[in-house]
Amino acid sequence: MQKKLYAVIGCPVSHSLSPVMQNAALRALGLSAEYIAVLVQRGELGAFVREAGKKLAGFNITVPHKNAILPFLDEISHDAALAGSVNTVTVTDGRLFGTSTDGYGLEAALRESFSYEIPGSSVTFIGCGGVVKALAFHFALHGIRKIRLLNRTPETAFALAESLCREFPALDAVAAPLADEKRIEAFLNDSRLAVQCTSLGLKKDDPSPIRPELLPRGIFFYDTIYKRTKLYDYAEKHGIPAASGLTMLLHQGAKSLSLWTGKEAPVEVMRKALFEAAEI
Repeated sequence: MQKKLYAVIGCPVSHSLSPVMQNAALRALGLSAEYIAVLVQRGELGAFVREAGKKLAGFNITVPHKNAILPFLDEISHDAALAGSVNTVTVTDGRLFGTSTDGYGLEAALRESFSYEIPGSSVTFIGCGGVVKALAFHFALHGIRKIRLLNRTPETAFALAESLCREFPALDAVAAPLADEKRIEAFLNDSRLAVQCTSLGLKKDDPSPIRPELLPRGIFFYDTIYKRTKLYDYAEKHGIPAASGLTMLLHQGAKSLSLWTGKEAPVEVMRKALFEAAEI
């Protein structure tokens, strides 16, 4: 039997921890398969997809291709179409089906970390870049009551709030600029959960996207960055339940693997490999 090949594509992509995690899972399942990282520049996406239909059984997508991939796919899921974002593609007889496991990954991570359930709850997203649209639409589809959006470029947050309210008329979705501390404080005090989605914190000397003191004691805090950020450290020091983005990566990756193989992902095997690679 020919070995199946899976991949993660992005630009950059060499830092990805997905190959370590997914290859551990493929070995645990006894499958003749390999998962690799592939650097795909912005102008190379179309050529990559044409080859992927012939050579790959499935692939994940990271920055900057989650939106740009859509026109190249044969079919996409309803939630991916709403969010305009795909992070997982399954290849079947040369046809490419796209979906997003990002929302599922965060939902599973929140349930594991905080016993947090989406229906009827409230969330503030700090930052509106990259994955946030997919996360916000996933939360809306699963019954969130309130979504608060904060962004350095307020127009992006306002546009997302408007599209959420248009698609989900019963949803209370509003936005504000990250420069408005009064609105930030009001949003956080009105939310059960805060999700940090900016890239601030990837570098050691990065500032926090908001003043840490604005985090209320009664909130759950989730940072999509894998590393310990200033906000994460503040939350932990002040008794605010906090978790990092590694668990979201774990669960979205497990969901992708299950979609490709039809098998239950060995989550604990994947967790061990991922956390060891991240030196946690």
